Amino acid sequence: MTHDLYEIVHRRRDVRAEFTGEPLDDAVLDRILTAAHAAPSVGMSQPWDFIVVRDEGLKKAFHEHVRDERDVFAATLGGDAAARFARIKIDGVLESTLSIVVTYDPERGGPGILGRHAIADAGLYSVCLAIQNLWLAATAEGLGVGWVSFYREDFLRELLGIPVGIRPVAWLCVGPVSHLQDVPDLERHGWRSRRPLALARHDDRW
Repeated sequence: MTHDLYEIVHRRRDVRAEFTGEPLDDAVLDRILTAAHAAPSVGMSQPWDFIVVRDEGLKKAFHEHVRDERDVFAATLGGDAAARFARIKIDGVLESTLSIVVTYDPERGGPGILGRHAIADAGLYSVCLAIQNLWLAATAEGLGVGWVSFYREDFLRELLGIPVGIRPVAWLCVGPVSHLQDVPDLERHGWRSRRPLALARHDDRW
């Protein structure tokens, strides 16, 4: 069982091009959402919500927005970086079976959220833990997940009717895939290489 957990952690990928669009069983969707909802949270505030997006019109509108934001970022690049970025697919919004938007409610569990008085972002960290739970559970189910970050929060809030004060943290493309890449996309395309653990580890002091 321990070996299986480590295998899932290292097999997990940020998927873009491998989605098949095949149907996703509701029971499987419930399992991965249940896993996400089981994440730890500061003060047990559980500040997340999950919006399951299947509507093709919503997906197309979001995809157009993502494409525009890709162009905005691409305009900041030059030379080799621009050439590398041109080869990278940044989303699977239209190809994936569905999407899950994960949001953050900073007021949930308040007033006086236990454990958040000194670290205001602890609630946001909790949402990221829920996202990681969802991602690992989906990987265990043989599914792919792709986190899309090329969007403006105000646009997504309006598109999905998210109340003011609630932050959309992640648009996750989810669904069956043909395969998971052995090497992460950004590494395969020469954007970045994985940093060795030895460079990230510090003992007692920085």
